[in-house]
Amino acid sequence: MNAIVALCHFCELHGPRTLFCTEVLHSPLPQGASSGDISGQNEQAEEEEGGIQMSSRIRSHSPAEGASADSSSPGPKKSDMCEASGCRSLAGGHPGYVSHDKETSIKYVSHQHPNHPQLFSIVRQACVRSLSCEVCPGREGPIFFGDEQHGFVFSHTFFIKDSLARGFQRWYSIITIMMDRIYLINSWPFLLGKIRGIIDELQGKALKVFEAEQYGCPQRAQRMNTAFTPFLHQRNGNAARSLTSLTNDENLWACLHTSFAWLLKACGSRLTEKLLEGAPTEDTLVQMEKLADLKEESEGWDGSEEEEKPSSQPDVVEGQELSKCSPETSLMPDCNSWNVAHRRLSVFRSLRHMRQVLGASAFRMLAWHVLMGNQVIWKARDMDLVQSAFDVLRTMLPVGCVRIIPYSDQYEEAYRCNFLGLSPHVQIPSHILSSEFAVLVEVRTATRSSLYPTLFDDEQSLNKYEFVVTSGSPVAADRVGPTILNKIEAALTNQNLSVDVVDQCLVCLKEEWMNKVKVLFKFTKVDSRPKEDTQKLLSILGAAEEDNVKLLKFWMTGLSKTYKSHLMSTVRSPTSSESRN
Repeated sequence: MNAIVALCHFCELHGPRTLFCTEVLHSPLPQGASSGDISGQNEQAEEEEGGIQMSSRIRSHSPAEGASADSSSPGPKKSDMCEASGCRSLAGGHPGYVSHDKETSIKYVSHQHPNHPQLFSIVRQACVRSLSCEVCPGREGPIFFGDEQHGFVFSHTFFIKDSLARGFQRWYSIITIMMDRIYLINSWPFLLGKIRGIIDELQGKALKVFEAEQYGCPQRAQRMNTAFTPFLHQRNGNAARSLTSLTNDENLWACLHTSFAWLLKACGSRLTEKLLEGAPTEDTLVQMEKLADLKEESEGWDGSEEEEKPSSQPDVVEGQELSKCSPETSLMPDCNSWNVAHRRLSVFRSLRHMRQVLGASAFRMLAWHVLMGNQVIWKARDMDLVQSAFDVLRTMLPVGCVRIIPYSDQYEEAYRCNFLGLSPHVQIPSHILSSEFAVLVEVRTATRSSLYPTLFDDEQSLNKYEFVVTSGSPVAADRVGPTILNKIEAALTNQNLSVDVVDQCLVCLKEEWMNKVKVLFKFTKVDSRPKEDTQKLLSILGAAEEDNVKLLKFWMTGLSKTYKSHLMSTVRSPTSSESRN
């Protein structure tokens, strides 16, 4: 984790001071810090805490890295340091501590102040704020503050018992500084628990020392006898004691280095970044639901004989067809996989190909009926031709709105399917032929073999076919139509866009309008808003036109059961809400 953990102290003589900090180094150590090991202190100690193993050793480094009195150091001057080392953790000339993570080749370096002047300024400011203005009620506990320029800080203030201090306690804080606000906030529970454990250990050691000193020489009675001593004299006479003296632990700073290094390592490992493609689309949810239904049906068929149904009543499910073979192979593949598996049988390769074959006006009429949810009927002898046409046209609709009977020997009602393939001899009822809610595409033998030039290298070309598109309600050329249809045509006519890019445009357009459908469904079906409010909502969505409203209502039938049940489960009646309140 790219952060700095620091221990801060409020000195009664000098104010807030940084005592000890640990930072992460991804690059090689500074020249001084890698100059070698100090003689007698170069033994490698294997440390393991919380399942993370690091090798720790003391290394020498340049004077600017430690708490030295060199004027070039970013740390405080010697005149600002307490005589009794209350503002100092490591003695002058102490090399500091370095832990090397073997797994990631990251080094954790601890000293009194950061080496970099900018980091020193950031830590210094965070230290001052954590022990002055940014405190929680009671002056002891966690708090979060910061900004984009100076970083964000998790601070936990606490008291350490000191028999010689005013009020018998001194004020400290442990701060964690990083630039990623979201990461730090998400790490709040982890940091709070681990830092609280470090604080408890420090307070426990200091309490034992405090009780022992009070037992040997009670300070309260002694102070009562010197109540009229000038306060300034008391302050000058009682310089802040070092934390090692308060806890009676000579290895305190080495232990804190180990704890801070492990904290940085563990906090960085618990949260990882992953590339997410977002929530599943409605098409994905519907497909998952259909697969689950098929799995349940297949389990019900195990051990029982499958009853054959008459060929005149083909089984149809939304977005798929059921064949009379095993249920594992009954789900109809999508357009792309079907084209790959049956490339030799394909006739229509894409919507652009179909538009070029049918013509702009005939294609617009056909696409309008598809988007409106009207029944699309194809009459042809070639089953593969009809199948390829349906596979291309269905890409304009959500999966939940697709109900296909690929080929039948008799007419099927519109409630059973919105895509129907028929053989040429099937009679269609007259009221269907004259209906405004149906469109018929008749595939006839072309009178001239070169009527349709071959636009794609298909083994089965379209030269021998003639396509006649008729409807009881033809779409006028000057009619605006649904917005999505106009965008689809714009993408198809743009020759700079490849077929794959057009396919992605369709996906984006469908998701855009399915989001509008979700809003409308929540507004009308769940919240039961009046018509006036619904009209205002449609205007905001940019779908107030008649064709857009019809399209949204039809596409509403394609919403997944998962989404509908989720909305219904979150609805609370007014009576239940009042009773809970």
